[in-house]
Amino acid sequence: MLRITDARTGEPTDATPARRGLTRVEAHVPRPDTTGLRVLLVADVLVRALEISGTPVWTVLTGTEGRAELRARATALGIRPFEDERDSGSGLGEAQVLRVCAPEPGAADSAGEDDGAGRDETASGLRVEVAPADADSGVVDDDERASALRLALLACPRREPLRLDEAALTDAEDTLRRWRGAVATWATRPSGPIPDPVRQQLRAAWEDDLDVPAVLAVLRKVETSGTVPDGARFETYAYADRLLGLELTRDIGRETLA
Repeated sequence: MLRITDARTGEPTDATPARRGLTRVEAHVPRPDTTGLRVLLVADVLVRALEISGTPVWTVLTGTEGRAELRARATALGIRPFEDERDSGSGLGEAQVLRVCAPEPGAADSAGEDDGAGRDETASGLRVEVAPADADSGVVDDDERASALRLALLACPRREPLRLDEAALTDAEDTLRRWRGAVATWATRPSGPIPDPVRQQLRAAWEDDLDVPAVLAVLRKVETSGTVPDGARFETYAYADRLLGLELTRDIGRETLA
C-alpha cells in the first residue's frame, strides 16, 4: 500500500485509508514557475500510483496565477489535466485528500490558518510537500526536450531542492534515448513476465513515500542485468512507465517503419 509522509506530522501514513474510496489529489500551485511545474508533476505521478493500485482519483488544481501558461507547460511535460478549483468541499464523498504543494515560509507557525483556497490546513488529509526547483534560462522552455525535463525533475527526491542546468537535461536526454532504443529492441524478443523480485522492488520503491529515484534505480539495474531476459526487460520498463509517464515504448517499430 502507498504510504506518504505527511509534512505536518512527519509521519508516514496510508494514502488510501478506505479501500478503493475516492481520493482527491489537490495540486496547489501559486505560480507557473519551475517549482510550480515540479509540484504539478509530483501530483501527476501520485495520481498514477493511486490508479495503478485501483484507487479512484479526483484531481484539482488550486491557487494558480497564469493558469493558461501552466497548463500549456504541463501538457508538454505529459502531465494529465487537473480540474479547476471549485468550492465543492467534500461533496463527492472522498475518503482521503492529498494536498501537494511547496513549503511556504513560516509554514511551521501557520497551523490552523486558511491555505488561500478556502480550506483549513488542519482539516483531515495529508500534506505532500515538494521542495523548490529552479532552472537555468531556457532549460524548461523547449517543448522538444519536455520528456527529458520530466525525467530530470523526477530523478531528484521530491523533498530535496533542485536546480536544473543544461548538463542535467542533456544527461536525461541521453538516458531516455538509450532506454527507448533498448525497449524497442527488447520488444522484438519473445515476451516474458516481469520477475517477481523486480516487480516487488518497483512497487516497494514507489509505495515508500513515492520514491521515484528508487524506481529509476531499479530500471538501471534491470538494464544491465545478466539474468533478466530481454522480453522480461521490456515488460518491466512498460510496467514502470505507467508510473513514470516517460513514453519509454515510443520508438517501438520506428526503425522497421523507416
